[in-house]
Amino acid sequence: MTASTILLLLLSLLIAGSLSFFQYIYKVKSKSKVGLFLAFLRFLSVFLVLLLLINPIITTSKLEIIKTPLPIVADNSSSVSFLKANENAVEIFKKITSNKAIQEKFEVQTYLFDTDFRQSDSLNFKGNQTNIDLVSKNLKSIYKNAFYPTVIITDGNQTSGNDYVYSFGENNKVYPVVLGDTTKVLDLKINQLNVNRYAFLKNKFPAEVFLQYSGTKNVTANFSISQGNEVLHKQNISFSPSKKTAIVNVLLPAEKVGLQIYKAKIDSKESEKNTFNNSKNFAVEVMDQKTSVAIVSVINHPDIGALKRAIESNSQHKVTVVKPNEIKSLQDYNVLILYQPTTAFKSVFDANEKARLNTFIITGTVTDFSFLNQRQSNFIFKMSGQSEDYLAGFDSKFNLFAVDNFGFESFPPLQNSYGSISTNGNVDVLLSAKIRNIDTKAPLLSFTENQGRRSAYLFGENSWKWRLQSHVDNQSFDKYDVFVNKIMQYLASTNAKKSLVVNHENFYNTGESIEITAQYFNKNYDFDDKASLTIAVTNVKTKQTKNFDFLKGNNTFKVNLDGLAAGSYNFSVQELNSKASYSGHFEILDFDIEKQFVNPDVQKLKQLAAQTKGTAFYPNQIDTLIKTLLENEEYKAIQKDVVTKSPLIDWKWMLILIAVFLSAEWFVRKYNGML
Repeated sequence: MTASTILLLLLSLLIAGSLSFFQYIYKVKSKSKVGLFLAFLRFLSVFLVLLLLINPIITTSKLEIIKTPLPIVADNSSSVSFLKANENAVEIFKKITSNKAIQEKFEVQTYLFDTDFRQSDSLNFKGNQTNIDLVSKNLKSIYKNAFYPTVIITDGNQTSGNDYVYSFGENNKVYPVVLGDTTKVLDLKINQLNVNRYAFLKNKFPAEVFLQYSGTKNVTANFSISQGNEVLHKQNISFSPSKKTAIVNVLLPAEKVGLQIYKAKIDSKESEKNTFNNSKNFAVEVMDQKTSVAIVSVINHPDIGALKRAIESNSQHKVTVVKPNEIKSLQDYNVLILYQPTTAFKSVFDANEKARLNTFIITGTVTDFSFLNQRQSNFIFKMSGQSEDYLAGFDSKFNLFAVDNFGFESFPPLQNSYGSISTNGNVDVLLSAKIRNIDTKAPLLSFTENQGRRSAYLFGENSWKWRLQSHVDNQSFDKYDVFVNKIMQYLASTNAKKSLVVNHENFYNTGESIEITAQYFNKNYDFDDKASLTIAVTNVKTKQTKNFDFLKGNNTFKVNLDGLAAGSYNFSVQELNSKASYSGHFEILDFDIEKQFVNPDVQKLKQLAAQTKGTAFYPNQIDTLIKTLLENEEYKAIQKDVVTKSPLIDWKWMLILIAVFLSAEWFVRKYNGML
């Protein structure tokens, strides 16, 4: 409390005393106890009013000791248990966290990680994935700008996420504790298997298998790929201490339509410690039809190449780029993309009157809009000879098919002729056009359906820039390519709208997230967020059925089926109010990625320690690790002077007291006839 505040308090006492003395004592002929009591009440009332105005502040200062944080992070994935290091991990975890010297020097925080990262000290080693990269991301968020060490107790075998070696910050020294037996043993392993998710009937599809050997002697292994009891491919492969890897490329026949399960296997006469990584199941969906898309154009443009690459990223689609006069028969195609139509497209439009193929019309600065007005009736164009740049605005209410907004508003503008575009009939708009962020109320990307024929319209060229921007934002073309292929899927299908649309994969690997999404549309084909969706999942072999409820998300319903065992499953989705239903099937392949290792990844953990200027330790070196942390002079506790300021009075209680004293004074004066 400052000297000026103290002087004000003394002055308040003097003023309150003077006022009460002048009113009740000064020049009063007969002094009584009532007068003195009233003087006291007046003194308190005036003093408290003045005290409330002054509001004195009390400042307190105390020293706080801030310790360096020490996150101790343990691997809770099942690979630790598989390497028989779980008991060792628990012992190490408890030994470090319970050390009194460590607790005195550091602010110890305990965390676990597997598929996610969380604060806990209860290890059960049941995680289905190992993501060490999550550790660095979360620690950076928790300990922003702090200088601290980290102890990670793990086998270093990461199964998901980015490379963790270079993800930790410079201010975070990492001390990995290597779990598991580091003794090298003989092991044959299917390290990776690459295969397309789809194949076409009566064709052959490629499978690429990466094999790995660990050992000190020459070994001849037997490699095979089978389907059920039938062996489709078999060969011998030789390994030696100098030849530890092999790549097998095989063409497999697609003889049956539907989901086909295959098994790749490698073994030898030598005994192995781990045989879980000797085989791997994989699945391919064999299709009996391929969508053929024709891009018709009289000009060369980067849009055409970008569209072709995006569409053909789906192996079910084949794209042919042709000029209007080169088309002999439209029967060879399923979808027509008409790029910037002019009068040269007359023969194509005429032929399509009979073929009735679904079309995707893309306009631009070269488009003949007068010709387009004559050959379609969905839009009326009143365009000038000038060009304009149009930005995209995403309509979240669009419900013809499920599509995510992955950044349309931030994409570069498309170029089209300037003018007005008005709709004629029922049009579903996915993207609206903006000029310098001003909504023109005109469509940019829209869809129509008339008498079973579907059409899509994109009013602008230079969509190749969208594909590049998507790659810049996501480090991949996948999101844009999936978006284009959803348009192709919509145009390739001639089915009428369904009230219940369910999206799912045909097969999953054990340990993967199994998520099924659904959309329900009312009679007006508007998305109904009040729908009640359930799913019944039945194991084909055991006949056991489990029921789940869908949860509402953003313009979709979702259900997570994690925890199902490997096997074949039938499922049925039902909307409880309308009784609309959808039935499907999926397979869960028996593949536990956490059982693919025989040793910890010592090299990777040592590389992580060196990158962060830390040190890697083994379970028998925990005392050395503790000593290293304690003797490191970089991690000293900091004394901080914490100053707190708090008001001397609580104004709410002060007002109550003032009201009480004034009321008491009035009541006493009234009672004694002094009013």
